[in-house]
Amino acid sequence: MSTSRLKIEVARAALKYVEEGMVLGVGTGSTVNAFIDELAGAGIRLDGAVSSSEQTTARLEKIDVSIKELNHTGDLDLYIDGADEADDSKRLIKGGGGALTREKVIAGASRRFVCIVDESKRVKVLGEFPLPVEVIPMARSFVARQLRKLGGNPELREGFTTDNGNPILDVRGMDLVDPVEMESRINAIPGVVTCGLFAQRGADEVLVASESGIEKL
Repeated sequence: MSTSRLKIEVARAALKYVEEGMVLGVGTGSTVNAFIDELAGAGIRLDGAVSSSEQTTARLEKIDVSIKELNHTGDLDLYIDGADEADDSKRLIKGGGGALTREKVIAGASRRFVCIVDESKRVKVLGEFPLPVEVIPMARSFVARQLRKLGGNPELREGFTTDNGNPILDVRGMDLVDPVEMESRINAIPGVVTCGLFAQRGADEVLVASESGIEKL
């Protein structure tokens, strides 16, 4: 089964968590795009959605889902998003698409976070995928030096700014055996907006699509 087909299968499996009339948190990325496409054909009427990116907002508006501001909705019942890596403890690396800050905010504001991935994203230890770190522009070089002190090799994501107007450093070689501690250490560096480790608030459930079907962690 192709990767694109696996994404469709896991996106379809996530629909069972979506209830009529809810305000849904929606993430960003190719698997989430598949979820939005499946949502369009499912006939589930939402009260609206809180979107993590301009890209997702545009896709939701195409299927006539009303976009709401998190400042006005309060906490959400459900957040659906993908991940670049997921371990068996439901800790994640996210931010390959650059929406990590808004994704982390929505995850924190949601009572239930369901992460949807294909089997290629499941890992024993996080860290093969470069860890995204969003920084304010004037702190970019300073933050990079601090990340090197933590053992990482940061590289500026060229030609990219987030929807918040900030650059991203993609960090390779970081020791993420203890992702909860490393998340705290990176986020404590002045100038860091947030990093792409979702370990302190990981997913509540991870749905993994493989040739053998959908596994729930």
